Amino acid sequence: MNTSLKTVIAICGSTKASSTNLILIKSIKELAKDQFDIILFEGLTDIPHFNPDLDTETPPAAVTNFRQALRNADGILICTPEYAMGVPGTLKNAIDWTVSSMEFSHKPVALITASSLGQKGHASLLETLKVIEASMVPETQLLISFVKTKVNNEGITDEAVKAKVLELISALNKLMED
Repeated sequence: MNTSLKTVIAICGSTKASSTNLILIKSIKELAKDQFDIILFEGLTDIPHFNPDLDTETPPAAVTNFRQALRNADGILICTPEYAMGVPGTLKNAIDWTVSSMEFSHKPVALITASSLGQKGHASLLETLKVIEASMVPETQLLISFVKTKVNNEGITDEAVKAKVLELISALNKLMED
């Protein structure tokens, strides 16, 4: 890890071990290596179901770890599929744990929804991120429909998608510098 670069925490909305979104994060990590360091947050499935009664000064350890990872990062990258026309439950649950503690507030965020279609899940998550005051611009938002035709186990195979991802990387880097 290059300590002179800014740090981006990456959150994969899919819990599947061989997720296309995870492959996408790994591709972005390589493409962005000269602009910022990407650290994958791997504890999403450890976060308990959101319960306001547990959202106290001492929340569950997994919640504390998630919040701290977000606080320590200069920016956040979310790559997620759409599940049943919405946001994957595990991802939404994790974000719900940050509403009162405000880790997303004014934090530079890039959102990629990569799925079969993805429009409804993407729109829903954008609304959530807006409500919790994530710092985003249109250039840090990307919808990749029919992702399985554009990303394989080796990475991004579609040149147009790769160009859009490079634009997103640049926009996120600029947002972190502002």
